[in-house]
Amino acid sequence: MRACTLATLAAAFASTAMAIDTISVKGNAFFAGDKRFYIRGVDYQPGGASEVQDPLADAANCKRDIPVFKELGINTIRIYTVDNSADHSECMKELEAAGIYLILDVNTPLISINRDDPESTYNAAYLQHVFATIDVFSKYDNTLGFFSANEVVNAPNNTAAATYVKAVTRDMRTYIKKRLNRAIPVGYSAADVEENRKEMAAYLNCGDDELARSDFFAFNDYSWCGKSDFKTSGWDKKVDTYKDYSIPLFLSEFGCIDPPGRRFDEVEAMYSDKMTSVFSGGLVYEYSLEPNNYGLVEISDDGKSVKKLKDFNSLKSKYSSVKMPSGDGGYKKSGKPSTCPSKSKGKWEAENDLPPMPSDAKKYLEQGAGTPKGIKTSTAGASTSKSKSSSSSSSGSSTSDSAAASGSSAPDSAAASMSLSSVMFSCVVGASTIAAAMFAL
Repeated sequence: MRACTLATLAAAFASTAMAIDTISVKGNAFFAGDKRFYIRGVDYQPGGASEVQDPLADAANCKRDIPVFKELGINTIRIYTVDNSADHSECMKELEAAGIYLILDVNTPLISINRDDPESTYNAAYLQHVFATIDVFSKYDNTLGFFSANEVVNAPNNTAAATYVKAVTRDMRTYIKKRLNRAIPVGYSAADVEENRKEMAAYLNCGDDELARSDFFAFNDYSWCGKSDFKTSGWDKKVDTYKDYSIPLFLSEFGCIDPPGRRFDEVEAMYSDKMTSVFSGGLVYEYSLEPNNYGLVEISDDGKSVKKLKDFNSLKSKYSSVKMPSGDGGYKKSGKPSTCPSKSKGKWEAENDLPPMPSDAKKYLEQGAGTPKGIKTSTAGASTSKSKSSSSSSSGSSTSDSAAASGSSAPDSAAASMSLSSVMFSCVVGASTIAAAMFAL
């Protein structure tokens, strides 16, 4: 054994100091410990949300980008795609040290519920992927929550697919309750489709089965454009629409680029008493410049550096000037589940009676999901990607019918947490030396 040093003890104390509160749901708000938590973040998927890439599996990229996150002043990132067989420990610990949480989509462009054929893609292989992803990221206290799906319902005529979104949400919440030692929130990221956005929110928060109701609801919104305001943008009406909603609500994407040169004036409203009783913040779309031109920074061709763009400076300035609300923001401490929307041909066609979990997936509730199979080895059937592409509108979606390909990676390994007691136990030193070292620290 090596003698214990001041540096080792200092590292142990630093590890303890970096501990981050897990996020919980109380009423229609998030809390970090006993303090109301507001999401102030960005959507982060270098290479584009429809690409099969995992930004948390590349420690060099995290070391490049996390200092930029800190400069921007954010506390949350959203990631659309990860490889659940890769090692995320270094990036997640770096994020935790920076005080940054993760909201993660459990689907990938190749493994997800196909809005055009949801029944066949809701199967045991798909759920194994989802549950294994939960297992991997439940190890990290800065995992804020999971999205069960993103923009599956993206038009007035495909609301029947919501039935399977709700089934997946139920299965995820059931798995978390059965298998984990903390309740990680599960929710949905909806397209801002005027014809059914309100119905989607109600549907995911209705019914007698508590586990089938979401922990939170989010939607992607690009209605505040240019030199606008709370009323002109229609945000006042959205606050009024959801004033009685009983679970946390936030914007999973925002930041209209028409006209170019974003002002981000909506940030002022978002963290003011105009909205805090109903909304819990939001995520700006998006960190890196992709073909759709939403980026805050441009990543160099060699991937080693970033150039901060005008929108980055604009958002940084706005976040710096708009302080987080104090107190509890007037949140609703308790509330009733929503009333399920009535079925209507061509308008709302989701079923209130959900399909049961596939029989061959039920073993995962007792045995666990097992070894993560990665982005390319899970075979969940033909899938539909619910993520941005350059050809889509500001809040539209792109689809991919690719089946999962083959390939594998090393399993994820959580970073070993070093406690002060374990350091002291393993070090061969005199009691007086330990006492002196602790006093010096």
